[in-house]
Amino acid sequence: MTVAFSSWLSTAVRYSPHLAHLLSARSWLEEWLEKTVMHPLTTAILEDFLQNPPFAPNASEIPLDARLRQMRAAVFSHCAIRDLALAAPLEEITGAMTHFAECAIRHAYEHHYAALAERTGRPQSEGGWEQELLIVGMGKLGGGELNVSSDIDLVFVYPEEGETAGPRIISNAEFFTKLGRRLIQTLAEPTGDGWVFRVDMRLRPHGDSGPLVVSFEMLEDYLMTQGRTWERYAWIKARAITGERWQELENLTRPFVYRKYLDFGAIEAVRDLHAQIRREVARKDRQDHIKLGRGGIREIEFIAQVHQLIRGGRDPALQVRPTRTVLRLLAERGLITPETQAGLDAAYCFLRRVEHRLQYWHDAQTHELPKETERQTLLAEAMGFADWDAFRAALDQHREFVSQAFDALFGKEETEQAYDGAWFAAGDQAEYAQALEALGYADPRPLALRLEALKNHPRLQAISPASRRRRDQIVAHALTAAAQFPAPDTVLARLIDLFEAIGGRTSYFALLDEYPQALEQIAKIVASSRWAATYLARHPILIDEALDARALDEVPNWAEFQRALTEQLVLRADDTEAQMNWLREAHHAQLFRLLLKDLAGRLTVERLSDHLSALADAVLDASLPFVWKTLRRRHTETPHFAVIAYGKLGGKELGYASDLDLVYLFDDDHPDALDSYCRFAQRLATWWSTRTAAGELFEIDLRLRPDGESGLPATPFARMVDYLIESAWTWEHQALTRARFAAGDPALGKHFEALRRFILAIERDTTRLAGEIVAMREKIRAEHPAKAGQFNLKHDFGGLIDVEFLVQYLVLAHAPHDPELAENAGNIALLLRAAKHHLIPTALAEAVAETYRHLRREQHRLRLDEKPAVVPAENITDRTEPVRALWHHLFAHTVPASKLGAAKRTYRNPEAVHWEKAIDGDRT
Repeated sequence: MTVAFSSWLSTAVRYSPHLAHLLSARSWLEEWLEKTVMHPLTTAILEDFLQNPPFAPNASEIPLDARLRQMRAAVFSHCAIRDLALAAPLEEITGAMTHFAECAIRHAYEHHYAALAERTGRPQSEGGWEQELLIVGMGKLGGGELNVSSDIDLVFVYPEEGETAGPRIISNAEFFTKLGRRLIQTLAEPTGDGWVFRVDMRLRPHGDSGPLVVSFEMLEDYLMTQGRTWERYAWIKARAITGERWQELENLTRPFVYRKYLDFGAIEAVRDLHAQIRREVARKDRQDHIKLGRGGIREIEFIAQVHQLIRGGRDPALQVRPTRTVLRLLAERGLITPETQAGLDAAYCFLRRVEHRLQYWHDAQTHELPKETERQTLLAEAMGFADWDAFRAALDQHREFVSQAFDALFGKEETEQAYDGAWFAAGDQAEYAQALEALGYADPRPLALRLEALKNHPRLQAISPASRRRRDQIVAHALTAAAQFPAPDTVLARLIDLFEAIGGRTSYFALLDEYPQALEQIAKIVASSRWAATYLARHPILIDEALDARALDEVPNWAEFQRALTEQLVLRADDTEAQMNWLREAHHAQLFRLLLKDLAGRLTVERLSDHLSALADAVLDASLPFVWKTLRRRHTETPHFAVIAYGKLGGKELGYASDLDLVYLFDDDHPDALDSYCRFAQRLATWWSTRTAAGELFEIDLRLRPDGESGLPATPFARMVDYLIESAWTWEHQALTRARFAAGDPALGKHFEALRRFILAIERDTTRLAGEIVAMREKIRAEHPAKAGQFNLKHDFGGLIDVEFLVQYLVLAHAPHDPELAENAGNIALLLRAAKHHLIPTALAEAVAETYRHLRREQHRLRLDEKPAVVPAENITDRTEPVRALWHHLFAHTVPASKLGAAKRTYRNPEAVHWEKAIDGDRT
């Protein structure tokens, strides 16, 4: 016997009398353990044990029941020795027990299936397909987290009705019922060798009163018509141990477990379930129950699984089973803090190790701390503590952390009850008006009319009485919350819009009921911005975002966002509609977070536009490969395709509701390339512009492509080169100053940037250039005439368009000599660069830059309130004087091109013949 094994064995026997009993009753066990215990148990070791049992020379002479029971003794002993020697992490022990259970179940199933089928024939569907029994592991077996003395929760399911093929024909239901009973007997019936696992079948449909086995159809009917929330919780961990049609089973149960929308109603249901458990614990005086007691294992599992119930339908990555994995994913998604995740994980490992040490003692399914002093001392030592007091202090610390985390999620503040909505349930229009007037509303009658209509809304009448009570409580709360703002009538009207949009989707009422602070935050949002109120009513799923106060301080990481977005699109790879919906939901959530920062004053307009532009880039780039894969006929797996952004996206000045001006380029010599990329462009329009159940994504404008609306949806790069050099109008070169690569093939994006700089470096006749720009500006101004006493921030003289045209002139006129101006750096930066190169006076450039900032801030403020970008002229005229001054400085003596008889092509790049050489050099 090796020294290490001897030491480990003596330690384990001290803390496990049952291990000592197993060793004394099995002469072969110690030798087998010495050979295997220095390494973790593997499936191969388990299979070898069954095929070559160490206690008998011939496996065929030993009944399967006996071999499985002896193997359980071996597995228990192996786990006890390694665990008590502190040589095995938690996952090794729970994994070993789970692998053993799976191995035992499969062997018992195959053994009894073969024996039964020999008598009756194999079960078949009515169409003649052979049927199988899917043995579903629930609870810790399904999650791969079995403890060392665990029951196993099973559900037996078979796919289709039918009958066996003979010789003795019976129905599939009867066949699988017989099979299930024999399997349970093999696993659970005590013999002189003990048992394999205690089997619990109470999680099957209808529990003990239901049939032992059910078909897919029976299971689906039960779950959809009678399934309760606690059964959703139970089915989170469900996993088929046997059967090839497990994917069909998961597709059947997933809609029951995971809702399509956020499901905050799960919180109350799980809270009620836990309250029942706590009452039972208190009744039986089991406060030292480390599983069910306060701060115990079950509370950690509830924290993890209620988040899965709430969000798993929208985030398939959360549809996993192990508790620790779920906690890690929750932290990665910001649903719990890293500190909470670390604390819960540490507590979970500690409590599960305590659980195992309690069960090593007598191989009993117990979770109660010992009362006897000697047992307490041994338990403390087995956990690595000097004495019981030290152990108990650590245990209490972990349980207190868990309890606080649990209460933070599931506890409801008493202050919520202060909002008594009883009057709302019984009131009429006159009573509403009277109550609103008492709260300080200026014109209560229209609001009273809307409240009565809300109360009688058909969708809200169809919800359950409990949900109606929630609704009444929330509306009463809203009346009080809105009354705190300077314009309460406006705020309440916008909140009513939101409640109408929510309609019968009770999960949102559940969220607002569970988190009253969310309604307070939403009231602030709708009070701050009419556009925000409209956006929230259009996408109420974003209410959830109002709960995360940390979002105000987090700096967006768009590369990480794109990575996570791609991960989610991969998870939905078999469902194009789900991918399109997720694109919209992810974009809406990020946009709303930026909106919250904006309304809180955390972002300048320029920084906001940078983020909105980066968000759009990320969404476009992430979706391209998935859209490409939807083409049945594609000549390459990697498209040589680029999305070029113009306009506000190109200049990184995107607003909340801006259109995207795009041009699609490809550089591919394959004979099928033109057809493939044009179909690709059309498919992109579907993905990016179609309104789905999740709403809208982007409005796409492709009119800036060569030849405009009559041009190809996707342009060959060579055609783009020819067009910009030979055929483009001056205004198209103006637009090119704000163009940039946004998504797709980076190499092609680099080629486009080389082309863009080449075009901007054309030597131009500045007199004619100025004339063409002034003529274009006069045409636009004529289409948007000024109104007396008003100033249009965009179109009137001195406004935003004038600044843009000034910058575009400076770039086109001077970039050939000052290449720094060819960079797409934004209007303000380009103005200051022009001043640095002495093209315009520095003081005037700085004044125009400040005016541009002010105009954009004013335009943004008005758009947030959904008002036209128009202000009183007297309030803005002085601020726009620098723009008019710079216009006169550059164009005072300019003759509009229309009076010069300007042609479409007024100049040609004398170096154009060298373009092919230039681009080839760039490619090299």
